[in-house]
Amino acid sequence: MTRFFARRATLKRSVGLLSDFRYEQSDPDVFYGALARDSVELIGDLYRGLTDADLTGTTVLDVGGGPGYFADAFGKAGAWYVPVEPDPSEMHAAGLTVGDSIRGSGLALPIRTDSVDVCFSSNVAEHVAQPWVMAEEMLRVTRPGGLMVLSYTLWWGPFGGHETGPWHYLGGEYAARRYKRKQGKEPKNRFGVSLFDIGAKDGLEWAKAQTGGDVLAIFPRYHPRWAWWMVKIPVLREVLVSNLVLVVRKR
Repeated sequence: MTRFFARRATLKRSVGLLSDFRYEQSDPDVFYGALARDSVELIGDLYRGLTDADLTGTTVLDVGGGPGYFADAFGKAGAWYVPVEPDPSEMHAAGLTVGDSIRGSGLALPIRTDSVDVCFSSNVAEHVAQPWVMAEEMLRVTRPGGLMVLSYTLWWGPFGGHETGPWHYLGGEYAARRYKRKQGKEPKNRFGVSLFDIGAKDGLEWAKAQTGGDVLAIFPRYHPRWAWWMVKIPVLREVLVSNLVLVVRKR
């Protein structure tokens, strides 16, 4: 299933993505532009592994699509890209316009059951108080035989606190208060409001209990292929995996 993406998961790719992370707040065009290109490659490789076809003509639903950085990248891959975003300010934050964007919650997607070829979410689940309700909704709207891909940041990983890290290791509330004291403003990602403690164990338990789809792969998104073994080691995976990807085929 992951054979095409595994070839792409090199140390060079990992280093490149890690270097872009430092621009998330200061230059989001750089950060999200690189993430968008990587996301299209990830989804395209996984879809090809499942169907032996590329994304041409597919409907890709992006849950928490944000300000539209991914639209152009998926469009160039031939997909019909539809982002769902609950916050209108996020949808227009970058001054980008996505014609087929939908305002709605990932916890109750305003999409028909069994209607999209791919349902994808990148770095959103950690911002949702009920991430596994969102996961079930993603699977619901995916057509039988279609692909659901959920990629999320682990709380105990180096980027778990987002802009409040690494102080999140001392507690999310402490990290948020420290950020406000140092920066003179609340963090964008406020613990307990828009940022939550979600780990690898949570995703693995959801996958194990899954009845609506077949879990095809679970791996760390930003690691080279030779480091994917970390997912199998309890405790270690919470700290070192950073971002976990769950790949599910809808039954």
